[in-house]
Amino acid sequence: MSGKWTPESWRTKPAKQLPSYPDATDVASVENTLRSYPPLVFAGEARRLQAQLAKVADGKAFLLQGGDCAESFAEFHPDNIRDTFRVLLQMAVILTFGSAMPVVKVGRLAGQFAKPRSEDTETRDGVTLPSYRGDVVNGIEFTEDARIPDPKRQLQAYSQSAATLNLIRAFAQGGYADLHRVHGWTLGFVSRSPAGEKYQALADRIGECLAFMEACGLTSETSPQIRETDVFTSHEALLLGFEQAMTRTDSISGDWYDTSAHMLWIGDRTRQLDGAHVEFMRGIKNPIGMKVGPSMDPDDMIRLIDRLNPSNEPGRLTLIARMGADKIGKHLPQLVRRVEREGRRVVWSSDPMHGNTVKSASGYKTRAFDNILSEIRAFFDIHRAEGTYAGGVHFEMTGRNVTECIGGAQAISDDTLGDRYHTHCDPRLNGEQAIELAFLIAESLKAEREAVRLAAAS
Repeated sequence: MSGKWTPESWRTKPAKQLPSYPDATDVASVENTLRSYPPLVFAGEARRLQAQLAKVADGKAFLLQGGDCAESFAEFHPDNIRDTFRVLLQMAVILTFGSAMPVVKVGRLAGQFAKPRSEDTETRDGVTLPSYRGDVVNGIEFTEDARIPDPKRQLQAYSQSAATLNLIRAFAQGGYADLHRVHGWTLGFVSRSPAGEKYQALADRIGECLAFMEACGLTSETSPQIRETDVFTSHEALLLGFEQAMTRTDSISGDWYDTSAHMLWIGDRTRQLDGAHVEFMRGIKNPIGMKVGPSMDPDDMIRLIDRLNPSNEPGRLTLIARMGADKIGKHLPQLVRRVEREGRRVVWSSDPMHGNTVKSASGYKTRAFDNILSEIRAFFDIHRAEGTYAGGVHFEMTGRNVTECIGGAQAISDDTLGDRYHTHCDPRLNGEQAIELAFLIAESLKAEREAVRLAAAS
């Protein structure tokens, strides 16, 4: 039995990946302050996201989740938020056309400040300091002062999240997300991309569809769906004191919601059945995710699913597979098969980033575009073979023109990684690589849709 849940019941469980603050009194003071702050998101919005994710679980929509590996205080700027938002919209339009179904857009933003670490400390030139755990915890600078965990950083993270959400809502509802504008941006990408000809046909078809809709009277003025969109927020629920402080009772349903984001997920390092993170997440009513790595045991996975989604609600739980291109074929099929056999209603999504991280010859942590694409293709192939639905993708990406992942049409090489390597943690796809990937996925979705149509007609 898991026992009675309260927002603080996680404190009775063993907790991993939490920082060691030097002063517990300071931590309590910050958490008390956060409890007095307004919610960042609302319970009704989280319920709307779960309803959309339920359609993904039923194979009637597709999930696109993407954004920064770790948001930073130093790079906080409206242009950076705008550019990432724009790429997310471009990807969504391309995937909508490929899948011929709604795309649920969830950003890794407005709260993705904390990062788990493989080691508690980092050593450089004989000097050992605490590891950088994201700007919400400590500073990236390799100095003793910067690496001391400071709970007051949570207040700055809250303020930056609130400002980011405010801008996203304005973009989503104020005309910036108009389908015609987004398609225009996509055409701009096609014209300047080294692989532009490859994507021209798909871009032309999208343009033809928009022209047909306009001829039928479906314009931005007559149809709000063309000029407005839903974009939800998400982050890894790592810093549990912050998450508890942002958890409130919904005045309508009486349920507990974590109002720091619409969706929260549990990382592969913190998914212990008897651990603090699973304990906290089982009680909030937000839609939640769980990273599933190659070490996941099928029996343990079913136990975790039942702990996190005991009522088997569709849209409640998203399983985010992060295997690595060389491991997905061995590990994912048995997990998919087991979930299907047990009748658990989940969304399956692919995170092709985290299992494909390597150290380049020049010393940079990077990911190869071809490996990312290979894992995505394997993800879709496995679900097709099992007769299940590959429901979404989960990327670390940015709208900035960074050089952090090798390959793609831009042919970023090991020699050019250092040109614009700006990440605070993990390497991200840049805007052009992310859109290129969306076109390649859309081609696969379109081909799969055509195969299903032909099979039904025969």
